[in-house]
Amino acid sequence: MTAAGDLPALPPAVADRFPGYDHAALRQPARRDFVLARLMEEGTGAELRWLLAVVGSERLAALLAARGGRLLSRRSRAFWERVLGVASSAPHPLARELWPQA
Repeated sequence: MTAAGDLPALPPAVADRFPGYDHAALRQPARRDFVLARLMEEGTGAELRWLLAVVGSERLAALLAARGGRLLSRRSRAFWERVLGVASSAPHPLARELWPQA
């Protein structure tokens, strides 16, 4: 990450995951969790390698522990818990009403 906490320029494949978004705004700290979660949920191998190189596993583990239950699907939470060795936060209590498998 840059000194100001912004993400570096998004590679074209990563930027393509956010059609209609201002890519400069996505790089700002206020949007970081959104970008990280989208890549953790949908990213390809190359995109995840970029993510880990830029952000690091500690930052991803912190996001998973703090907000994983709200930002990631059950399947993605299980994957990242295994990869990062940290438990995800619990889903919102109403999630089961919306998604029975949450």
